[in-house]
Amino acid sequence: MSTADDPGARLARDLDWNLLRTLIAVVQEGSVTRGAERLRLKQPTVSNALRRLEERLGRRLIDRGPGRFELTEAGRILYREAIEIQGSIHRLGIALRDVGEEISGHVRIFMASHVLSPVFDATLADFHAAHPRATLSIDVTASRLAIEEVLARRASFAVCLVHDKNPTLQYRRLFREFFGLFCGPPHPLFGREGLTRADLEGHSSVSFVTDSLSDALHAVAIMRAEARLDEKVVATSSHLEEVRRMIIAGLGVGPLPLHVASPDVRGGSLWRLPPYTSPPAVDVYVVWHPRATMNRAEQTMLKMLTTRIDSIPIEDRTYS
Repeated sequence: MSTADDPGARLARDLDWNLLRTLIAVVQEGSVTRGAERLRLKQPTVSNALRRLEERLGRRLIDRGPGRFELTEAGRILYREAIEIQGSIHRLGIALRDVGEEISGHVRIFMASHVLSPVFDATLADFHAAHPRATLSIDVTASRLAIEEVLARRASFAVCLVHDKNPTLQYRRLFREFFGLFCGPPHPLFGREGLTRADLEGHSSVSFVTDSLSDALHAVAIMRAEARLDEKVVATSSHLEEVRRMIIAGLGVGPLPLHVASPDVRGGSLWRLPPYTSPPAVDVYVVWHPRATMNRAEQTMLKMLTTRIDSIPIEDRTYS
C-alpha cells in the first residue's frame, strides 16, 4: 500500500487540529453548550465541528441526548490521543523558546507529598548550582494526578507512588520506604507498651486518599485491614502533613512512613503501634514520558537525577 492510500497517513494529512481542540473542550466541560462557552464560540458552531469530526473519522464519538452525555469507545480513544497531541503542541513552543547556549528553561515537577529523599535533594542542589538561570516549580498532588500530568505532557516528570505501570511511560525507582501505624497523644492507645494487633480492632482510622486495595498504597490498606481497624476511614488527605496532623490530633490511627514519623516519635507527638515487624514496603518512582518534547533544562535535570539514582545501590536508597 502506498503512503497516499494509507488511511493513517490520509488522516494525519487532512485532520484539522481545531476539531480535536473542540472535542477536548466539550469532553472536559461535559456538554456542548459549556464547551462552546469555554471556546467562546456559538453552540451550533461546536455541534457542527463535532459532526464534521465524526464524519471524517467514520465513528460516533459522543452518545448524547436529553440528560445523557457519554463518550463512545472510539471517543475515549480519540480524547486520550488528543490530550497527548495538545501536550506536545504546548511543549513544542516551550522547546523552541528555550533555544540558546545557556540552559535557562523551566522544569515543572509533580510530586507526592511524602517524598523525603537525599538523592533528589542533592540533585536539586547540583542542578541549580550548574544552571542558575533555569527555573523550577514543584506541584504537590496525589500520585494518580501526578501520573495524569505526565501522560498529558504538562509535567517535566513526576516523583510519586505507582500502582500499575503504564507502558507508555518510563519509570525509575527513586527509593523504598516502609510504613507503620501511629496514633497521637489524645488517643487511648498512646503510650501503651506491649500492644498487639488485637488492641487496634475497632478503632477509627485516618489515611491517604491512595490507601485502598486498588491504588498505590494497597500494601498499607492490607496492613490496616489486618489490624481490623474500623472499616470506615474518618478522614483522608493526599498530603502527608495533613494525615500526620489528623493522627496527632487524635482523629484515629493512621499510616506514615517510618523514617518520616521517627522525629515525631522521639519528640513525643506520635506513638508507634503494631505491627512492629515486617512493615509494608512502598516504592517511590521518578516517572516521565519518553515521547515528551523536553526543553534543555528538563532534559538535564532528568538526566542528572537518573544518573545519580543509577550510581547508588538500592540498599542505600531504602529508608527504614
